[in-house]
Amino acid sequence: MEKAATREGYGKALLELGRINKDVVVVDADLGDSTKAEHFGKQFPERFFTTGIAEQNMIGTAAGLSVSGKIPYASTFAVFSERAFEFTRNIVSRNKLNVKLTGSHAGIATGEDGKSAQAIEDVAAYRALPNMVVLQPADAAEAEKMVFALAEYKGPSYMRVHRIAMPIIHGSNYKFEIGRGEILRQGKDAVIFASGTMVHEALKAATILENEKINVYVANISTIKPIDEKLVIELAKKTNCVITAEDHNVIGGLGSAVAEVLGENYPCLMKRIGVKDAYAESGKPDELYRKYGLDAESIAEEVMKIISKKK
Repeated sequence: MEKAATREGYGKALLELGRINKDVVVVDADLGDSTKAEHFGKQFPERFFTTGIAEQNMIGTAAGLSVSGKIPYASTFAVFSERAFEFTRNIVSRNKLNVKLTGSHAGIATGEDGKSAQAIEDVAAYRALPNMVVLQPADAAEAEKMVFALAEYKGPSYMRVHRIAMPIIHGSNYKFEIGRGEILRQGKDAVIFASGTMVHEALKAATILENEKINVYVANISTIKPIDEKLVIELAKKTNCVITAEDHNVIGGLGSAVAEVLGENYPCLMKRIGVKDAYAESGKPDELYRKYGLDAESIAEEVMKIISKKK
């Protein structure tokens, strides 16, 4: 199966979008080779602005371009984007500016770079900002679709991408829509709502569980805000057993978003799988996933535990 990092999908789509929409501009904080924004910069240098290691300047520049009628995509490492959080809040979010912020190298999947570079709080931070859309693609193909969808969407957004290669699970006919989740696997005993890299771990966990005669839904929640409340409630009612899986702190991310929906609409058995309010360490992504309980085997084990409670 073909593999690619979601950051590759981001870079590829920017280049394609730049060819058909002259209003698209890209601002980067000296990391274009890592975020893959450099693909756009090499082709359209007159529309590519690098601010150096100055993320506040990156956001300010993007904001200025947006009020000038341009469609700016601003990108850096997810953890570095937080240096400019106050600018994002007071300039972009508060004024509903049409700035598309992308944070690359998210989660503990960043691996060997260590905890200083592993953003596990970014979804929580940006989800708390009014007017902000928060997205996380499951594969490079979905990342491409997101970039194009954001060009049509008028307003601020945060898109979270990764550097590790993951299988391509979406075909060319896949239609991404902001605010809509998708069912990737049918089930009946429980549902796993997953996002980003964890979609793949959830799919593998579903195969493990099938061998134990347990059938679970796997749903890709690629829009974390606004979350697909209808889908969350529908699958919760069908299973009465909900699991969330994310490469992010369990506080404030996908698990919290799902819990908020269910707490007000359909309380049921629920387990959040993610980084348990602690910083990780340096290591290979698969090793870190095993150690911190984010791998498919750990997910399957947690699903079996919660289903036993249900019974």
